[in-house]
Amino acid sequence: MDGSVTLERIVMRFGDFTAIEPTRLTIESGEFFSFLGPSGCGKTTLLNIVSGFLSPSEGQVYIGGEPMVGVPVNQRPTAMIFQNLALFPLMSVYQNIEFGLEVRGVGRTARRQRSDELLELVALTGSGDKPIAALSGGQKQRVAIARALAVEPRVLLLDEPLSALDLKLRQHMRNELKAIQRKTGITFIYITHDQGEALAMSDRVAVMSAGRIQQVADPETLYHRPETGFVAAFVGENNRLAGTVVDVGETLITLEVAGLGRLAGRAGGQAGLAVGQRAALYVRPEQLVLLDEMAAADAPATLEAEVESVNFEGAWRMLEARLSATGERLRILLGQGDGSRQSLAPGARGRFGYDPQQAIVLADDDSPRLDAETGEVVSGQPRESAHAASA
Repeated sequence: MDGSVTLERIVMRFGDFTAIEPTRLTIESGEFFSFLGPSGCGKTTLLNIVSGFLSPSEGQVYIGGEPMVGVPVNQRPTAMIFQNLALFPLMSVYQNIEFGLEVRGVGRTARRQRSDELLELVALTGSGDKPIAALSGGQKQRVAIARALAVEPRVLLLDEPLSALDLKLRQHMRNELKAIQRKTGITFIYITHDQGEALAMSDRVAVMSAGRIQQVADPETLYHRPETGFVAAFVGENNRLAGTVVDVGETLITLEVAGLGRLAGRAGGQAGLAVGQRAALYVRPEQLVLLDEMAAADAPATLEAEVESVNFEGAWRMLEARLSATGERLRILLGQGDGSRQSLAPGARGRFGYDPQQAIVLADDDSPRLDAETGEVVSGQPRESAHAASA
């Protein structure tokens, strides 16, 4: 069965507010695809458009090549798992899983056979007669998945289904969901604001902000080759240093950064950078290393900062620091063997270096980005272009 999903110039307006700017996107059949972004970015709105709970103001949705706008929810080849799971608490596990089949007129014997197959798939064999209240959080998640799969959808839609679970269980269920998706071959469309979930499970991820898709790529590409400042800041941690382009080399772009001098990184994004253009250098915390005096003299790029706090994170220490020249925030992730504890005490000054080939320079345009201090989205009007993302 073809479970591909195509959004053809989808627009969603609520009165004068445009929740979804013109969007074009193709999700391949059998793909685990995630929409990632902060609250209010439009990702759940897109999911509701695919499911049929919302009808777009403009555009068309295709599933398996068939137009879906105007097709009722219960006639679409989709099933949804909600954030609160929406299980029937007074019914048994069997009754929950078989509910959709019973509505469709499937006989009792066939229903039970199908529910037993699904219980085996989600590792709950023998739990059919248990009441929902007797299950753990993770078991309830599995029942919700089994109930959704019972009606044999071509596309399974998941709206932040793991958000209510504790960290350990959430990590476990990531693996479970990925394994189930691989076994069934069904297209999964997953909504989350948790980058860890998106990166761990997805074949591809669409990063959204202010109703627009900023970038669509596989997780490693998103992390190592972001195309916009918003993606660079939202996917993982990043230190942002804004400046003006003073040199465009074959592999590196050099910026003049006020108070810090010249800093270089490799070119990122889709548009070429020119001398005189405003741009920003992004350096991830794990790419910064503590330098001694001799190493600092030979380092191609160094940043002097005063440590404000040292947070122990097991095998790592996260340093919160301020650049001595500008007062800007700097985060450094060091292994336990990097530098002495005394040199990293709050109030100490250190010099930190990075490999320019690991840093990235992006145009400092007016697209939305994350504020380094608050972690909030800084408003801006994205460039006028729909994002085509067919594989």
